[in-house]
Amino acid sequence: MTRAIQQRVLFRATPQELFELYMDSRKHSRATGAPAKISRKIGGPWRAHGGQIGGTNLLIIPGKMVVQAWRAGFWKKEEVSILVLKFSKSRGGGQVDLVHAGVPAHDFKGVREGWRKYYWKPWQKYLSERKRKRRG
Repeated sequence: MTRAIQQRVLFRATPQELFELYMDSRKHSRATGAPAKISRKIGGPWRAHGGQIGGTNLLIIPGKMVVQAWRAGFWKKEEVSILVLKFSKSRGGGQVDLVHAGVPAHDFKGVREGWRKYYWKPWQKYLSERKRKRRG
């Protein structure tokens, strides 16, 4: 049994903007700096970081929650984890609450750190640059 990764990240953006940043293929790609193709349908496939990660959408509540079957390309075929992203209001903007369960022990640390390195930090940068462009 593996532990679950749990993270809460605050952003200066609305929950809807954060949801779109994850679910809109073009925005996802721009914000992370890596190609992504994300279906907006339950049961639809998704791929990100040039196909290094991918899976299937299990539940989508627009603007509020995404649940996905998630796996890295180098994992064994039977290794599939479950990702839950909840988007909600917070003081000064919005927040993402992440629960990522079933990540294989051999990649637990990499996935846990990967969320910060490949998503949260790039998202912060993308959102702050977008805000500056609007003002300028």
